[in-house]
Amino acid sequence: MPAREATVTPAGPAAPSDDVAARQAWMAVLARAPAAALDGHLAALPPLPAHARLRGPETGLVMVRGRQGGDGAPFNLGEMTVTRCTVRLGDGTLGHAYVAGRDARQAELAALLDAALQRPELHDAVMAAVIAPLAAAQAAGRGSVARKAAATRVAFATMATMRGE
Repeated sequence: MPAREATVTPAGPAAPSDDVAARQAWMAVLARAPAAALDGHLAALPPLPAHARLRGPETGLVMVRGRQGGDGAPFNLGEMTVTRCTVRLGDGTLGHAYVAGRDARQAELAALLDAALQRPELHDAVMAAVIAPLAAAQAAGRGSVARKAAATRVAFATMATMRGE
């Protein structure tokens, strides 16, 4: 079997396909949404297809790494609890989820919704009823936090800046 060549543009490696980027976007929303919010939005949908658990939900630890200044040498910051789950729908579609914390229900719902979003007949309904409202609420929350942080910003001045140097 011939080796695959990676496509590299002048700006760096090729961007992920639209499908991959879209899945990353909805998985980010699902991973941040609490189980209660997921349950609340599922009420607007018709029943989702039956699923079987392939793995989990299982809770474990992952090592969180950091970099000083964002680009320095990596170091181990500490451990974080995560819960993962993998489900399979009746047609064989797999859904995966990793969520922060110990909420097994959140991990299973996120995996189920990931699988449902991969099915063309369910995709638009799940996006409209679950992902779009959750994404809007999360964006509003980030905006609120940013405004509160900006209100506490302190501008330090030195004698040189006060003289205009």
